[in-house]
Parts: sequence; C-alpha cells; structure tokens
Amino acid sequence: MYLILFGAPGVGKGTQAKILSDKFSIPHISTGDILREAAKNGTPMGLEAKKLMNAGQLVPDDIMVEIIRETLAEERCKNGFILDGYPRTTAQAESLNRLFKRLNISDYALICLEANDEEVVKRLTARRACKSCKAIFSLSEIENDIHCPVCGAENSFYQRKDDTEEVIRTRLEVFKSSTKPVKNFYRNENKLLEINGLNSIEDVTDEIIKGLEKTFSSK
Repeated sequence: MYLILFGAPGVGKGTQAKILSDKFSIPHISTGDILREAAKNGTPMGLEAKKLMNAGQLVPDDIMVEIIRETLAEERCKNGFILDGYPRTTAQAESLNRLFKRLNISDYALICLEANDEEVVKRLTARRACKSCKAIFSLSEIENDIHCPVCGAENSFYQRKDDTEEVIRTRLEVFKSSTKPVKNFYRNENKLLEINGLNSIEDVTDEIIKGLEKTFSSK
C-alpha cells in the first residue's frame, strides 16, 4: 500500500503515520528524516543537500526527489510506504508523479487530514515539550504534574517557539498559499482521500482505513 500523508501543521499526521505504519507493516518515510539520513550517510545527493541546508537554503526539487527515489527503491519499501512531508507544492507533486511512474507505482492515495485554523491554533498552543527528553504533551496530559511522564525530569516543561500563536498562524498561511493547492492536484488525479483530522485519534484512524478499503477495492 502506497500512501502520501498530507495536512496542515498540528493536524496529527505523525500520530496517524505511526498507527498506519504498524497496521500495514510499511515504513513511515518522513522527508525530514531521510534528508538527515542521506546527509549522514554521505551519498552524493545527501552531501549536496547538507551543504544547502547548512547555508540555510531550501533543497531544490530535483535533489529532493532523487533522495526520495533512493529511499523508495530500498528493500523496506517494496510492499509500500507512508510518505510524509512531500510534496509541498504542485511542482513537487508533478515530480513525484513522474517518480512513481519510474518505480511502477500506480495504486496510491493521498490522505488529506483536514482541520480548521482555530482548532489547530488551539491544539498547538496547548502543547508543551520536556527540556530533558524532548517528548511532547498536551496540557491536558500533564495537568498539574511537575514531572515528565517519560523521563521523570522535574519542572522541565516549556512551550516551543514553533507552538506560539504567531508562529502557528504564519505556518498556516504558508500552508494555505503554497501547499494546499496540492490537494486539488490529487483530486484531479482521483487519488484524494479527505479525512476530518480533528476527530479522536481512533475515529480518524477508522475513517482512514474505511476510506482506503473503498478506494483500493474499487480499482
């Protein structure tokens, strides 16, 4: 099963990626992770990406899609994958389409987790991270507890800069202007599965699985 996970910041992509990865026994491919891995392994494309990232520049689409190609061609991806973090633009979606054709991948779906801005802001501003182990919690999970549930560190919770309202709203605007048109691209390709990402984790998972069953059984 070949899946692309898509949605605004804070909509729960990471949570659903882990659940679906376990359920279908396919790897979760985060583009951020594979960029760092390629740079660490010293592949030609990885070294080029590392040089650009160290200079604070974006990795061009041609390098990014080649790094993705190298990853998707690995043995662990032979039965499927969950691609998370790419594509972010319609140009990248077109490049990924060409890559899928090279890899003989035709039965895939883009899972779009939907959310309204105010709920995303509410959800993300209520997140806290542990300075010690970097684990992330919602305020409801830690309530008045002063100890981290993961590592036990005392008084270690803080709000990350990425989780302040101003930064979140900026990220959402970027998403809507440059990334959301990707959804229309996949709708035109008949590969789009739209899911309410603000339901409970269990309900979101159930809706995804039902949608995938319907999508792939009709092919």
